[in-house]
Amino acid sequence: MRALNHWRGDFTGGLTAAVVALPLALAFGVASGAGPMAGLTGAIVLGLLAALFGGTPTQVSGPTGPMTVIMTAVITLLVGRYGQSSGLAMAFTVALLAGGFQVLFGLMKLGQYITMMPYTVISGFMSGIGAIIVVLQLPPLLGVSLAGPIPTILARLPWAVAHLNPTALAVGLASFALVMLYPKRWNFLLPAPLVALVVVSGASVLWLPSGALPRLGAMPTGFPELQWPQVGWGDLRTLAGFALTLAVLGSIDSLLTSLVADNITRSQHDSDQELIGQGIGNMASALLGGLPGAGATMRTVTNVQAGGRTRLSGMVHALVLLLFTLGAGSLASPIPHAVLAGILLKVGLEIIDWSFMARAPLLSLRSTGLM
Repeated sequence: MRALNHWRGDFTGGLTAAVVALPLALAFGVASGAGPMAGLTGAIVLGLLAALFGGTPTQVSGPTGPMTVIMTAVITLLVGRYGQSSGLAMAFTVALLAGGFQVLFGLMKLGQYITMMPYTVISGFMSGIGAIIVVLQLPPLLGVSLAGPIPTILARLPWAVAHLNPTALAVGLASFALVMLYPKRWNFLLPAPLVALVVVSGASVLWLPSGALPRLGAMPTGFPELQWPQVGWGDLRTLAGFALTLAVLGSIDSLLTSLVADNITRSQHDSDQELIGQGIGNMASALLGGLPGAGATMRTVTNVQAGGRTRLSGMVHALVLLLFTLGAGSLASPIPHAVLAGILLKVGLEIIDWSFMARAPLLSLRSTGLM
């Protein structure tokens, strides 16, 4: 009953976090290759269960940039090898295993050790993830269809530039400019990603012909179907390696966000319980075809600043997204891919640790080599 003492702040915080999460969940789903509903499902299921079973009361969880990059690589590899249906099923099996690893980390009391990784390693890894996100957004920003691993995309960029869609490029740059130039003090009332999603998408619907640029199109409605695990035994070692990478990355991402939440709320999270909650959430998300994720720093800070103080706020965030999916999911169909690319382009640039990269030459050769 103590949680209900803060229900007004939790409701406001959860609602505000959901507004921030909506465009990012759609964008991460599209970027991964699993589709926008995979991003929304991950935000709903992980957001609800991590809030319910985790160890950080104000944490808001969902698909994040780093987790999406790894999942994109998994989906690209497995779909290319086994086809769309089997490849996606195996990719979600990887996410299921990753969640299991996270639960195991928590049961083994490893939470206190995961955040002891050297900052140079974390900074270098996150900067690499940010750069990958930027590269992955270039094809949709240019309005062309270009999938595959990063070297393939980079090698075919000259072709993409030669065949670019000027309309898609203009829409994507407008979206990027809006989120970059949007006054920070307005984010509390209306987050920049949501404003870009609504304003630029609405303008494209009103002023552009229907076939002028690629859009999300029809989205599934109703509750997601159960995705049964599927394993290619010949690739078991590869699948387990990807799962372990996702688990470690998601654990680091979540626990670092927990530290941020502790600093703002002057509280103390339970690292091992947080790993268990994240693992349960990622396992359930994978079984329903949702992207894996972690504690999301921007959404968590937004939740706290809007009044969220207990786990009820994270649950409200997930339920608001569920209501949108069930009642208004069709409104997302006209959203251009270029708008989502513009939003994620800013996300990728923000993940890159520019300040540390500028200081890197001043470090010792050993420290710099870890980046």
